[in-house]
Amino acid sequence: MSDLERICSVDDVPADTTFLFRVAGDDEDEREAILVRTDGDIRGWLNYCMHLTHIKIDKGSGASMRNGELICENHGAYFEADTGYCNYGPCEGAVLDDLDITVDGDHVFLSDDDYSFVGQGGVEKDPADRSSSSNVEF
Repeated sequence: MSDLERICSVDDVPADTTFLFRVAGDDEDEREAILVRTDGDIRGWLNYCMHLTHIKIDKGSGASMRNGELICENHGAYFEADTGYCNYGPCEGAVLDDLDITVDGDHVFLSDDDYSFVGQGGVEKDPADRSSSSNVEF
């Protein structure tokens, strides 16, 4: 168990939205990730839409879900929560990037060799950074 990194308790993962946390890859850049409940399981995904990867699925207050699907509110894309497969929208056929998650007892652990757990919540933005988050290009 020493190589597993605890993310949260099972009870912290909501049934109708997502749980946001941060990971770091080999390049040490922090990335956001989400946990989602599926039928009797918890899955982990990197927190971005496959259509435009700078767009987050969970913007900090939980991602919208409907009928077992994650919804990208920017693009209207629907991703199956248990497989990450996009079955509707501009990136139809794409699959979310998954993270290896282990549930042991009442706890959820990151067990992915490519990432380390950084903390709960989203990546903090510098308030001085006024770059646009719009999808409209000029």
